[in-house]
Amino acid sequence: MDLQEISDRFDIADTLYRYSRAVDTKDWELWRSVFTPEAVVDYSSTPFGQAGPRDEIAAWLEESFAFVSVSQHFITNIEYTFTHDSTGDRADVRAMFYNPMRFAGMPELSMCGGNYHHSMVRTDDGWKSAGLLEECLWFENSPAGASGS
Repeated sequence: MDLQEISDRFDIADTLYRYSRAVDTKDWELWRSVFTPEAVVDYSSTPFGQAGPRDEIAAWLEESFAFVSVSQHFITNIEYTFTHDSTGDRADVRAMFYNPMRFAGMPELSMCGGNYHHSMVRTDDGWKSAGLLEECLWFENSPAGASGS
């Protein structure tokens, strides 16, 4: 591993951490900044989840998270696969997530976990996600009534 790859790994991890902070603080402009304008985001593995273009999903998240009083994303075990060719620098990134949260009107804490699969691209503004597939593997105490794995 050379210095450029080490630097890229740190930069991509920082992008994932900004993603988490954006969701947890409901900062949808910051959330959008993690993605390319053409990015497709897929949350369809979660109860009531949706998939679509970045800006449509940002609007859906803003509406949906109005019912989330608190959330805290933890991202771990980040794995990277880099490709460098004539089309630019890319990285397929898999990262595990754990997310405890509280929904309005529900006294019990809810939580979910799984994997984020990002298709990252190097841009003039740093690494950004050109696509995100959330693979929710489990959801306990879901407001949709789904629980377990």
